[in-house]
Amino acid sequence: NSRAFSCKRVADCCGLLPDEREFQHAAKMNNLETMEKLFKKNLNINAMDPRTALHFAVARSHTSAVDFLLHHKARVDMADQHGLTVIHLAAWTGNLDIMRKLVKAGADQRAKNEEGMNALHFAAQNNSVKVIDYFLQDLHLTDLNKPDGKGRKPFLLAAERGHADMINNLVALNLFTTEKDKEGNTALHLAAKNGHSEAVEILLQHWDEINDLNQQKNSPLHLAVINNHLLIVRKLLEANHDINFLNHRQETPLHLAADLGNVEMVEMLLKAGCDLKITDRHGKTALAVASRSNYALIVDMIIKAERYYATEQAHPGHSDGWSDSDLSFKQDHSAQTKQLRSSLWNLAYNHLKPQEWKILALFWKFTDEQIKAIEEQWTGKKSYKEHGHRMLLIWLHGALLSCQNPVKLIFKDLVEAGFQHLAGKLFLTKYDQRRKHCHFSLLCNSIQPKGSTAYYFKKDSSLIISSWWSFLFIQYNINNTITKHNSDLPE
Repeated sequence: NSRAFSCKRVADCCGLLPDEREFQHAAKMNNLETMEKLFKKNLNINAMDPRTALHFAVARSHTSAVDFLLHHKARVDMADQHGLTVIHLAAWTGNLDIMRKLVKAGADQRAKNEEGMNALHFAAQNNSVKVIDYFLQDLHLTDLNKPDGKGRKPFLLAAERGHADMINNLVALNLFTTEKDKEGNTALHLAAKNGHSEAVEILLQHWDEINDLNQQKNSPLHLAVINNHLLIVRKLLEANHDINFLNHRQETPLHLAADLGNVEMVEMLLKAGCDLKITDRHGKTALAVASRSNYALIVDMIIKAERYYATEQAHPGHSDGWSDSDLSFKQDHSAQTKQLRSSLWNLAYNHLKPQEWKILALFWKFTDEQIKAIEEQWTGKKSYKEHGHRMLLIWLHGALLSCQNPVKLIFKDLVEAGFQHLAGKLFLTKYDQRRKHCHFSLLCNSIQPKGSTAYYFKKDSSLIISSWWSFLFIQYNINNTITKHNSDLPE
């Protein structure tokens, strides 16, 4: 009596008697010996908490346990608290043998769970191609190809999970659809959002309108950018997806990438030629968004792109010497410009005075918005040094892309802008730092008699300046030639 009372307390607490729980565990483990032993105790094989033994056996694809339960008339129509039946589980696992047994035993083939999903939805969601074929070609249950509670047909679920085999199979069965779910997402939206590149590639082969917008007015490209799927973005751009579509906040994909601080994404969008003048609902361009978000690298990239495309528009073909693969707006770390970048750093940090970088920027036709964007990062009394340095590197980028020699150009522009003293100081500091190592100082130190070349070389600072920039000019061209030669070598 005490044992019966104890068992009753356990059943009241957990929903199952000890033997029933052990029986369910045996079904999970496909332990037929234990199942047979417990069955002889006349227990309830349909006991549920929260599922039946048949649920567990089907979910684990234990064919022997399923056979045992079906042989002993286990119920096939019971659903758990979420409306999940054994038909749903068999569709999910893709076990066609078990599915056939359940159908033969009278399981409801059209059963839905609480989200309105039927067997076709579960099969599509987990890439159970054989189950789909069985339901549609053998059982002819084409009426199951309906939206679930969220408005998603099986095709959308397959795309959402990125199941290429299932997508191809449904296309072959004429179940391809461009219909949208309740949030306005197409299959392409869902595949792009979740980064399924193979699925996106397949869908693009069948898609007529790739620029569809969902309820938030996000295109597939917006969703790929938001979720940092670089490969998807590339595929969509190659398929001529509109790069300038606006979402409900009037944001282009570039606005989103700039706000997220995604350098690689911004680079790809800039190279694709997006419109840099579009403003969001707050009147901000992508440059202003990047500046507000304090992403200095992206601010500089966008300014480089603005200047590059403005020059291209004013002087078509000015950068014909550059291929698409050469074009980049990212920070320059190349060996051939290392010496130049070092000189520009020296100019910015050791010689430029407050406000002088702005005068140079205006001379080089930087816009007020660009200057403001540069100035918004870094604050303090010496922040102008970093601002000037960034401005000089942006200028260098434009000089290189316009196929001009930056060494000659910087000297000429400094003089024309009224900064002759900066050109001289830039050289002299450089000269002093390298006095013991450069060719010029060796010449000056070794040959000193009056009237010699070295005497006048050392005496005439203008000749020194000219010679130093000539040296940089030669060094730049040598480095550039070596780099191009190496890139042309066969791998």
